[in-house]
Amino acid sequence: MCCDLKRRFLLLYATQKGQAKAIAEEIWQQAGAHGLEADMHCISEMDKYNLESEKDPVVIVISTTGTGDPPDTARKFVKKIQDTTLPPDHFAHLQYGLLGLGDSEYTFFCNGGKTVDRRLQELGAQHFYDTGLADDCVGLELVVDPWIDGLWLALKEAFLLRKEKEGMSSVVDAVSSSLSAAPYLSSEVQNLKLEDEGVRSSDVLSQKLVDINLVASARDTEPSLVHSVPPVSQSALNIPALPPEYIEVQFQDTHGENPHLSSLISEGTTFEVPVTKAVQLTREDAIKTALLLELDIADTVFDYEPGDAFCVICPNSVNEVEELLQILGLSEKGEYFVCVKVKQGTKKKGAAHPQHIPERSTLKFILTWCLEIRSVPKKAFLRALVECTSDAGEKRRLQELCSRQGASDYTRFIRDSNVCLLDLLHAFPSCKPSLNLLIEHLPKLQARSYSVSSSNLYQPGKLCFVFNIVEFPACPARPVSRKGVCTGWLAELVAPLLHPNKNTLDTKGGRSSSEKISIFARPNNTFHLPADPSVPLMMVGPGTGISPFIGFLQHRQKLREEHTDWEFGETWLFFGCRHQDRDYLFKDELRCFLENGTLTHLKVCFSRDSSTAEVAPPKYVQDVIRLYAKEVARVLLKERGYFYICGDKKHMADGVSDAVVDILSMEMEADKLEGMKTLAMLREAKRYLQDVWS
Repeated sequence: MCCDLKRRFLLLYATQKGQAKAIAEEIWQQAGAHGLEADMHCISEMDKYNLESEKDPVVIVISTTGTGDPPDTARKFVKKIQDTTLPPDHFAHLQYGLLGLGDSEYTFFCNGGKTVDRRLQELGAQHFYDTGLADDCVGLELVVDPWIDGLWLALKEAFLLRKEKEGMSSVVDAVSSSLSAAPYLSSEVQNLKLEDEGVRSSDVLSQKLVDINLVASARDTEPSLVHSVPPVSQSALNIPALPPEYIEVQFQDTHGENPHLSSLISEGTTFEVPVTKAVQLTREDAIKTALLLELDIADTVFDYEPGDAFCVICPNSVNEVEELLQILGLSEKGEYFVCVKVKQGTKKKGAAHPQHIPERSTLKFILTWCLEIRSVPKKAFLRALVECTSDAGEKRRLQELCSRQGASDYTRFIRDSNVCLLDLLHAFPSCKPSLNLLIEHLPKLQARSYSVSSSNLYQPGKLCFVFNIVEFPACPARPVSRKGVCTGWLAELVAPLLHPNKNTLDTKGGRSSSEKISIFARPNNTFHLPADPSVPLMMVGPGTGISPFIGFLQHRQKLREEHTDWEFGETWLFFGCRHQDRDYLFKDELRCFLENGTLTHLKVCFSRDSSTAEVAPPKYVQDVIRLYAKEVARVLLKERGYFYICGDKKHMADGVSDAVVDILSMEMEADKLEGMKTLAMLREAKRYLQDVWS
C-alpha cells in the first residue's frame, strides 16, 4: 500500500469545452501502463485535493477561453492563488508540470495556463517538467503527444529525487521497473486491444500489406482521406490506447416531452425572443452573404451595452440528423425516448453522466440539440471507430489516421478539411458505431456567439446582430458543401422575411414572422465605449467586423442628442470590403453618421475593385491606417484615445497591430521593440481592444 501511494501523482484539469479533460483522461489511462496512479480531478473540485499539503508531483492541464481568460472551471482556483497575502514560499514544497492549451490565432495565446504557471512560480512551486503550450491553430497533438511521452521520464526523475531525499529505495525500484511498459501499441494491422495489465506480446501482430484490401488502387500515388501511401502505408503504427466505454443507452417509449432548451444552458438565463426583421446587407453577386437580424427583447429583462456579445442556441441540420440516423440504422427510433446512464463496471476514471445530455429525451432531440455532430473527430474517437469497422482496409486507414505515423495525414485530411462524423461514415461505409459511442465522443453542441450591432438607448427593446452565412465548399474529403451550423439555420429560419410571399403577409400586407430563437447574454467586460465621451476613439472593422461599431455610433448619436452640453471626442472608422457596390455594409447609415457629426472620419477601401488611378488606392484597412500615421499616434499617445479592432484575427487584426507598432515606433523615433512595448502597455491599459475571431 505504501508503494502504491508513493507512485501516485495528482492530475488536475481545467476545461471549457472538454479538450483539457480529454487530454487529462489520456494521461490517466497511460499512467496505468507505466505502473503509476493518476489521482485525477477537475481543478474546481477543491474539496478533493489540497495543494497546500500535496507531497506528490502535480500535473495540470488547462485551456484558455475568451480573450485569454482561464476556463470557468478554474476561476475559483485562480482567484485563490492570486491572493496577495500569500507568502512567496507558500508552494515551496510543490513539484508540478503544466500543459496549457490555446490558439495562436488569438492575442493572449495560452494565457490561462501561463497565468497559473506564473503565479505558482511566484509562490515558490518548482517545475519537475517543462511547461508545454499546445496550439489548436496548428493541431494540439503536435505538442500534446510528445509532452505526454516525456512526462513519464520526468515523473520517474521526480520520484528518484524524492527517494534521494527520503531514502525510500523500494518506491523507486517499483517505479523504475514499471516504467518500461509502453503507452502506445505498435501494430501493422487491425483488432488491437489494450489489456488492463498493459500490452501483451500476443497483441502485437505482424501482417504483410498485401493482405489488406486498401480502398484506393495500388497505383494511386497521392494520399487521401481513405488512401495512404508509403511510408505510412507500410509502417508499423503507434496508435492510442482504446478509450473505455462508459455510457449505456436504453430505448424507452415515444410518450412524453423533451426538456426545454433552457435546461441545456448553464451559462445564464435563457430568453426566447422573436425575430422581427431580417435584411440582406450584400448584393446577390457578393462572394459572402451578410444578414442583419433584429430581435424583439422588449418583453424580457435582457440587457446589453454596445460592444457586448450574446449567444444563440442553435440546432444541427434536420437533414444531417436524419442522414445520421439512417446510417446508424436508427431511422425508426428517432422519436423514441432514450435513457442515458453510466455503464456499470466501466474502467473510465470518474465516469459521469454527460451534463449536456438530458436524463430523458428523444434520440432525435439529443442529435439535434445536444451533440456537435459537425465537430472534427479527435484521434481518440477515430481509435474507437476502428473497433466498429469491419472492412480490413478501412480499419487500417482509420488506425493510420489516429497514429503517430499518420499525424500529418490527420491534419491534412481531417483537421484542415473540417471533416465531421458524417463525412467519415460516408468515406468508411463499413464503420457502424453504436449510439453510446457517439454520446461518449461527440462534444456538446455549443451556442454560437455574436457581437451586438445596436444600442438599447437608440433602439429600446431591440437587439440587432450581423453575420455572414458560413459556407464550407465541397472538397475531396467532403463531397458535399455545407453551411455553418448556426448561420445556415438562421438563414433558413428568416427566409420568409427575406423573400416574402403570400404565405408570409399579415392582414395589413406587411411582413410577418412567428419565428423565435433562444439567446443568453455574454457580456464583454472591456469592449465598450470609453466612460468619458470626450476621449477620441478609432474603430477598425472591415466586413462584418463593423457590427459592434454600428452600436457604438448609434449610442454616441443618442448621447449627443440628449446631452448637447457634453464634449464629445472625435470618432474614426476604418472600413473595408471587397467591392464598393456589392458588400459595402451599412453604407447609408455611415453617411448619416458623418452628416450629423457622430462620425468624424470615415476611411474605406475595396480590395477587389480595379482602379485607373496612377497611384493604386490601398486595398486593406491596415494599409489605410498607415496613411494616417500621425493621426493614429496623436490619438493614442497624446490624447489617450481608444483603439478598437473587430473582425478576422489572422488576415486582418494581426496586420493592423503590425501597422500600429510601425506607426508608434516611427512617431516616437524608436526601434520596433519600443513600439511593441508601447502597444503592450496600451493593451494593458485597456485602450487597445480587440473582438476577433479565427
